[in-house]
Amino acid sequence: MTRGYNTEEIREKLIDVLSQSKTGLTGIEIAEKLHVNRVTMSKYLKIFAAEGLIKQKNAGSVNLWFIEEGVDHFNFPEDFFQVKNKYTEYILSASSHEANTLIRTALHSGANPAKLVREVIIPVIDSVENAYNNGKIGRSEKNLLDGIISTSVSLISFSVEEINTKKNIVILAADYQNSLLAKAVSAAFQAEKWKVFLLGDMSSAIGVLFDIDLQRFLNKVWPKRYGVMIVAIFSSTEGTIKFFSQAADSSKTKFGKNLHLALCTRIAKKTKMTADFVSDNVENLLQWCETVFESSQNQ
Repeated sequence: MTRGYNTEEIREKLIDVLSQSKTGLTGIEIAEKLHVNRVTMSKYLKIFAAEGLIKQKNAGSVNLWFIEEGVDHFNFPEDFFQVKNKYTEYILSASSHEANTLIRTALHSGANPAKLVREVIIPVIDSVENAYNNGKIGRSEKNLLDGIISTSVSLISFSVEEINTKKNIVILAADYQNSLLAKAVSAAFQAEKWKVFLLGDMSSAIGVLFDIDLQRFLNKVWPKRYGVMIVAIFSSTEGTIKFFSQAADSSKTKFGKNLHLALCTRIAKKTKMTADFVSDNVENLLQWCETVFESSQNQ
C-alpha cells in the first residue's frame, strides 16, 4: 500500500500518464504525477517493466519510461468479448508479442484470471484445433500457435499469488492433444486459489504399475489429507481415459472420501467408468470442484 494506492491502482494510473506522453517520462516525473514516493515508484517501475507493461529507453543521461506498444486499458467484465476477438486474431496470425501483451493488459486492467482462461484462452485453443482438423493449418503451424497460447497461460499463472492448501487438484492429460487444455485449466484453478499439481501429457506412463505410481505421488503431495484432493483427467480417447480413471479410482479406498475423480472428456459415447464428475465443460468442472470443497468443510 502506498499513500492509499494499491498495486492495481498504480498500474492503471501509470498506463494513463504514459499513454498521454509521446516522448516518455522520467521516473521522477512519474512519481510526481502519481503522488508516489520516488524510491517506491522506482521499485514499481522495475516490477512493471519485468511484467512487460512498460519499457525504458536512454536519452543521453536521462532514462525515460514508455508504455509498451499495444498496451491499452479495458473495463471488465464488458470487454471480455473484445479481448477474445483480438486475442483470436493475434493467435491465428501468429502475432506472439501482441497476443501476450493483450493478456498482460487484460490482467493489469483487472480481468478475473479464471474467467480470462474460460472466455478467451480455451475458445482460442478450440479455434486452433478446429483449424488444424479442417486442414487450414499444418502441424508445424499448430505447434507454433500452441506455443504462443502456452506462454499466455503462463502469464496468467504467474499473476496468481495466493493458494488454499486445503484445495488440492492433480491435473493430467491422457494424450498429447489435451496437454495445452490441461495447462490452461490449471491456470484457472490457480486463480481460484487451488493448489495445482499439473502433470502434463502422461500418455507415456500407460503401464501396469501406474496405479502404484499415482498412489506414491498422492502420498507425497497430500501426506496429511488436509481438505480435498481432486484428480482431473483430460482425454479425447476412450481407451486412455478408461486406463487413467481406473488407476485413479483404485486409490479411493486408500485415500478416503475426500479424494475425488473428475473426467474431462469430449467423448460423445458414455463409457462405463466410475467417476464423481464427467463433463467437457470447464466452467462446470470449476463449479463442481468448489462445491466439493465447500461440502468437505461442512462435514
